[in-house]
Amino acid sequence: MTLLLREEDISKLLRVDDCIRVLEEAFKGLGRGQASNDPRRRLRVESGVLHLMAAAAPYAGALGFKAYATVGKGASFLIALYSSESGELLSLMEGRLLSAIRTGAATGLATKYMARVDASVVGIIGTGYQAAAQLEALCAVRPVREIRAYSRDSERRGRFAREMTVKLGVGVKAVESAEEAVRGAPVVVTITSSREPVLKGEWLDPGTHVNAAGGNHWARRELDDMAVRRSRVIVVDDLAQARLECGDLIYPIEGGVLRWEQVRSLAEVVGGMVPGRSDDEEITLFESQGVAIEDVATAMHVYQRAREAGLGQEVRFR
Repeated sequence: MTLLLREEDISKLLRVDDCIRVLEEAFKGLGRGQASNDPRRRLRVESGVLHLMAAAAPYAGALGFKAYATVGKGASFLIALYSSESGELLSLMEGRLLSAIRTGAATGLATKYMARVDASVVGIIGTGYQAAAQLEALCAVRPVREIRAYSRDSERRGRFAREMTVKLGVGVKAVESAEEAVRGAPVVVTITSSREPVLKGEWLDPGTHVNAAGGNHWARRELDDMAVRRSRVIVVDDLAQARLECGDLIYPIEGGVLRWEQVRSLAEVVGGMVPGRSDDEEITLFESQGVAIEDVATAMHVYQRAREAGLGQEVRFR
């Protein structure tokens, strides 16, 4: 029978630190050729967009896809998980919370391999619903002692700072500008839906690691050309998908600032094929589009934990 898992179940089953470990194995699987990822596809209608993404993780016994519809300001997510051995539909699960946690975990994984080991100050631009998991993941991989948060809405960023200070046990300060959040921070996160750059390369100190996690569409940009130009190591979660939708890189490449041959995959870094950082002075950049292998690997972890915990609802389709 198929196990139906709702958001409240997933909130009990999935932790950011566990998800980082799951994704580490997933990207190692990609690097070894034991997993595959299909770039996101988008079906547009007058009222909105249907997004489809699929992956296979035979090393974990899993196949699956995520589908989500964005109409107006609303979005609904569904993940379907299959056994790669039998083809059985193992689970259907709501995917909004899982998506946010795995996006944060991808940032944490990249930071583990690409940031300076002593990085303890974080600057974050964006305080929406995905921002919390970003900070949780960074605190799981680095000795974070100070966080500066900026977003355009002063009330929202103030509330976010107060809530995250309590949740993380780390001082989170709401600041008045993106520049104030970024300058002097060895780890920076952008998690916005901006169509214009919110981070300028001139703000970055030598040795900074940047996680650009919000711009998963060719029409969006979170970084200016200088930020890309100054980055000595540029890594994406999936090269094929980045070529289609990473506006932060597409526009600089069209302008001759960068070549795709200079961009590496997270699977190469996690698999030890290329270094995430060679010295403490390099500026490094991780461009996170959000890929299906992250969803499928995480969904399998959630499903296995749900079976162990006796959570979810059994559904019979035949």
